[in-house]
Amino acid sequence: MRPKIFVSGDIDGFFGLMIDNLIQLLVIIALCVWLCGFPIAFITSVVMPGIAVSLLIGNLFYAWLSYRLGIREGRDDVTALPYGINTVSLFAFIFFILFPVYKETGDYVAAWKAGILASFLSGLIEVGGSFVAGWIRRSTPRAALLSSLAGIAITFISMDFLLRTFQNPLVGFIPFGIILVQYFANVKFPLMIPGGLLAVIVGTGLAWLSGIWGTPLMQMEQVSLATATIGFEFPKIYISELFSVLEPSYLSAYFAVILPMGIFNVIGSLQNLESADAAGDSYDTKSSLLVNGIGTIAGSLFGSPFPTTIYIGHPGWKGLGAKIGYSVLNGAFITVLSLFGLIGLISALIPIEAGMAIVLWIGIVIGAQAFQSVPKNHAPAVVVGLFPALAGWAVLMVQSVFIYADNQLQTILSQSGVSGVHNLWMSNVSMSQPILPYALDGVLSLSQGFLLTAMVWASITVFIIDRQFKKASIWCLAGGVLSLVGIIHAYTLSGNAILTEFRLYYDSKFTIAYILLAVLMFIASYFKLSPRKE
Repeated sequence: MRPKIFVSGDIDGFFGLMIDNLIQLLVIIALCVWLCGFPIAFITSVVMPGIAVSLLIGNLFYAWLSYRLGIREGRDDVTALPYGINTVSLFAFIFFILFPVYKETGDYVAAWKAGILASFLSGLIEVGGSFVAGWIRRSTPRAALLSSLAGIAITFISMDFLLRTFQNPLVGFIPFGIILVQYFANVKFPLMIPGGLLAVIVGTGLAWLSGIWGTPLMQMEQVSLATATIGFEFPKIYISELFSVLEPSYLSAYFAVILPMGIFNVIGSLQNLESADAAGDSYDTKSSLLVNGIGTIAGSLFGSPFPTTIYIGHPGWKGLGAKIGYSVLNGAFITVLSLFGLIGLISALIPIEAGMAIVLWIGIVIGAQAFQSVPKNHAPAVVVGLFPALAGWAVLMVQSVFIYADNQLQTILSQSGVSGVHNLWMSNVSMSQPILPYALDGVLSLSQGFLLTAMVWASITVFIIDRQFKKASIWCLAGGVLSLVGIIHAYTLSGNAILTEFRLYYDSKFTIAYILLAVLMFIASYFKLSPRKE
């Protein structure tokens, strides 16, 4: 059997991945303009062509890799690894690198240069990590690798789109129902139209008709404004601009963001490979992660300040029936959008609400896979691995509320002519107050480095369940080392920004706690074991 390049399921897979990538690009445009002073013309002529280069390289490579896997194993059901911009790194680089540089210098070009340098170094970390990721994958229980992905799927993917669905039920319910009916009940629609395509068509129609029963979601004025950004921009190489900021001051100031994000990308991609393996497609760890880093490096050299990564969601795309073609279609389509300035026009014609049902379904499948692809008795470890991601999402919600409230306060004060400095900042909240601060301190500690925290605690739980207490002790010590250098649990509040401190951390309570837990696990290995109860 030889794999087919295009099948009908690739249409659904394309719409789902395209909508996901499109959302990332719209977020980039909004935040770069709002926070970092990027002119729209600069984004469309410099940043977007760089993103197009990195996405095209990755999507085509992973399509080719899946074709090779199908040839080698004689299968026609291989699904390509999804690929795109890393969401967590996107927010981290904007809030902790681009925005601070712009705020300090008032120069958006300086902020952009710092961003492409950070992305370049992150890519180097990903390339280096590809040589040790295989060992990490073999040493980590599957429940630990999949549970943290499930946490991300439930929170950062599914919850956002689920809330949007319930915010606009007359637009969101029917497309979601179409997806559930086809992919959970295997119902075939007339004319063999793919469920994802039908959901997008119906959702788009409902969004354009939403003005009949309430506030319209779509307006023709948006289409007219979006046409102003149309125009071809050929990618350019910015090597001299990148190395012009390769100096100790930048490295020391932002290494605490770059290194954890680079490690985060390596571990996240590793977990996605394990997720693909659990779904039946076993890809080589080293080559997959190596090209992941190369895509990020290429994007930075062509002007993109945002790292790319193997995307979460492989089992979901596989469940949609997508194979190889969806990756090729996505890479080509996003490249055309980015080079011709068409992103704004597409978003003005096809609302997010039209395609979010597909992405929501992807999140559901990933969450379910974490329980279905591990031994039944390891299910409690999967649950434990969900908690850090839940904390990360909660922190994002709290931070968003503070940022919005502070912006509203500044607007009111400026209109009232009030002098002096008045802010609503998280850093001004006393940690001794017996209301929010206790929960805030706990959720901040749990959320920082949540991907690694989830791996550590899920691994500890797996080895406790398996009564391998000395291995559990080793993972406790790993948690102690990570907390000692500030990769997990460490944070500093600066206004409404949450900064990670990568250094010998001044607060040793977590390190001591992990060491004591390791001692307990080691002692437990000598306890007498009772027969297991059913």
